[in-house]
Amino acid sequence: NINLGSPKKSLPKYLSASESIQLLKNIQSDFYERDFCMITLFLNCGMRLTELVTINMGDFRQDTIRITGKGNKERLVYLNDACLEALDHYKKARAALPNLPADERALFVSKRTGKRLTARRVEQIVARCLQSAGLSGRGFSPHKLRHTAATLMYQGGVDMLALKEILGHESVSTTQIYTHIN
Repeated sequence: NINLGSPKKSLPKYLSASESIQLLKNIQSDFYERDFCMITLFLNCGMRLTELVTINMGDFRQDTIRITGKGNKERLVYLNDACLEALDHYKKARAALPNLPADERALFVSKRTGKRLTARRVEQIVARCLQSAGLSGRGFSPHKLRHTAATLMYQGGVDMLALKEILGHESVSTTQIYTHIN
């Protein structure tokens, strides 16, 4: 019989800061402002896929966004300049869509139908952007972009408890997974 040893808890995959920039520089899209904005939010705020697709136009207050996380728990996430700028560009492009969004409350809508983007659609968009940046085939996904945000924040000096709040973790032990990365 073969002994494979104890299963190690696998570390979350994440993009380096330079790969994150590479991703943002290579967005291939029929709705560039939207897709750039989504990836900017993923990389800077570390939100979950379901949190991103449920964002509504009314969830913003100055430089924060109200996110509804797991178990319907709300948290406020601070938006840095990169996020605010990307949102500003996208909101202008969204307002200029030829037909009014079918889902007026939804932040992220389809250019074609005006309906709120589905989680599956966002996954496809992220996959396409990763591919055009030469970063596909390495198991990256919207969730890996969340890990990337967490890692970059931690490396940038955000402490564990603050990070727990930003990510909306119930327990700090979940957050600690992100910090085994030096």
